[in-house]
Order: sequence, then C-alpha cells, then structure tokens
Amino acid sequence: MTDLNTLGQVGLIDHIRQATPAPAHPETVRGIGDDAAVFDWGDSYGLLATELLVEGIHFDLTYVPLKHLGYKAVTFAVSDIAAMNGLPLQLTIGVGLSSRFPVEAVDELYEGIRAACTAYNVDLVGGDTTASRSGLILSVSVLGKVAKDKITYRHTAQPNDVVCVTGDLGAAYLGLQLLEREKQVFLADPNMQPNLSEERAYLVQRQLRPDARTDVVHELNDLGIRPTAMIDISTGLASELLHICRQSGTGAVLFDENLPIDDQTHLAADEFKISPVTAALNGGEDYELLFTVRPQEFDKLANNARITAIGYLTADPNQVVLATKAGQQTPIRAQGWGQSA
Repeated sequence: MTDLNTLGQVGLIDHIRQATPAPAHPETVRGIGDDAAVFDWGDSYGLLATELLVEGIHFDLTYVPLKHLGYKAVTFAVSDIAAMNGLPLQLTIGVGLSSRFPVEAVDELYEGIRAACTAYNVDLVGGDTTASRSGLILSVSVLGKVAKDKITYRHTAQPNDVVCVTGDLGAAYLGLQLLEREKQVFLADPNMQPNLSEERAYLVQRQLRPDARTDVVHELNDLGIRPTAMIDISTGLASELLHICRQSGTGAVLFDENLPIDDQTHLAADEFKISPVTAALNGGEDYELLFTVRPQEFDKLANNARITAIGYLTADPNQVVLATKAGQQTPIRAQGWGQSA
C-alpha cells in the first residue's frame, strides 16, 4: 500500500489525472489541472469549480462562527472561478450534518451562504443534504463564465513574465495562530474571555471571512489585460507558484523584500516567533490571486496599490527560488496537505 504522504497533495492530483480517461464530449475543453473545469458554450466558456470542507480539517467550530463558515465556503469556490479570469453565476451546496446541529445552526450557516451569494452576485440554485457521523461537511460547486479570449490557465506562462500578486499575504495564517492560541487558553480555563485585541482584527477577519478577488477580474478586464497564467492562493504562495512553473515549464525568481505583508502580520509573526516571509510563502488561505503578465503589460498595473510585482519567470524549470536583498537564493518548496487544490 502506498502512503498518501509519499505523494502529497500535488502528487495525488497528478496520480488521479493520469488515470482519468480523456474527455469523451467535445464540449469539455479542459478537465483536471486548473482551478476550474472548462466547457465550450459556443460564444463563451463555462467554468465549474468544486470545494470540499471537512470539520476538523478545514475549520474548527470552536472559534469559527457558522455564518462566517457559510460565507467562506462560497468564497473558496468563487475564488477558483476568478483564478480562471471568469465571474461566477450559479452555486450548489451539499451539506453533511451530524445530529448535534439544531435547525437554528443550519439557518445560521445558510445566512452566511446567502450573504456571500449576494456579495458575489451568484444564484444559489440547489444542492443536497445528508447525515454525517463525523461532524459538518460542506461541498460547494460554482458555475461561472468567461469570454473565450479572456480564459486564463496555469500552463500558459512564459519566461520573463512578471509575477504579480493581489492584496497582502500571510495574514490569514497569523489569524489562525491567534485563534488557535485563544482556543488553548479557553480549554485550560473556560472562564477566560478571548483576548483578541482590536489591532489584531484584520488578521482574524482574513482567516474567518476572506474575500474572493472578483474585483481584480473586473479591473484586469477594464485595463485590457489578459494574464498569461493565474491561480488563487489557497495553499500558500509557494505551492501556487510551483503549480504555474511546473505546468508552464518555467522557473521563477521571487524577491523576499517585494512580498506584500501587512504591518499587523509582521507584528503577529514576531509575537509567534514566525518568519513573516514563511507565513507569506506557506501560510495559505489568503485567497489572493497570483498571476503573470508580459513585461509590456505590467506598465498598466505599475501604479495599482492592490497589485504587487514580486518577481519574474525564467527559462530554467529547475530554478524556482527566493532571492534576498543580499543576493542569496533559496529554493522555494511547497508545504502542507489537505487544503484546497
């Protein structure tokens, strides 16, 4: 028997993809290998993304409110549609519930789901419910759409492309550390109140209720920019960059001083004795967009405060490195298992 840990998440996905037959229907443009499957709808492409969230793996109800969880579950799948340069349209959700959840808990969960559907302009059109022996399980599928000349994949990046990222990185991971610490304090003394100071609110919000960057999809479209490759940052910048490089046959050089890290992330990282750069590279759940553009296209983005150039792609697929100001280069490696692909 082969231990899953010997493959890792990326290896398991490749293992499944290699054993999957080629599409039998001409409408199937692309299957396993990107953030969403792609279908030919005639004048446009349809997109389909699915996310699975399991209690105890992806969330802890000790500190995750059900309303926030519902919102976040939708965000996960919508972010996959955004990573294909598309916009979401419809959503279905499957829910597995154990008997410990009353009807009021289900109402709270769906309140968050409906709030996210409103925020992303998505129709909730169906799903399924079932009993669960292992707590709460959520499966979210989102159908989206993109113009054929705007579709963006992971495998189409080129050497010398500028590597860009939206927003800031590492905050969600530090928010998780704060919540986990307060959970341990509570378990030791249930009478203790959570000590989540106001200046840490941004980090907690980034963990509990991130937002998919559909706004950036609109902005890129308005600027007439089609990224050469794009992916959402779910399992960490390092993992997502490696996806693009492996599938595009390129290498990359990132500059640690260019990584966008919020001041609160720096402070919390110092408090937890964690490198903020490590949090940005491997923390995950930021749900920002990592994308590449041709150098001449980047001029249109150069003054955009929400988008940062963090490096460039090279022709050497064996060179995916982080460069320091002192000129040192460290290989970038993916870490983690069990988060969204």
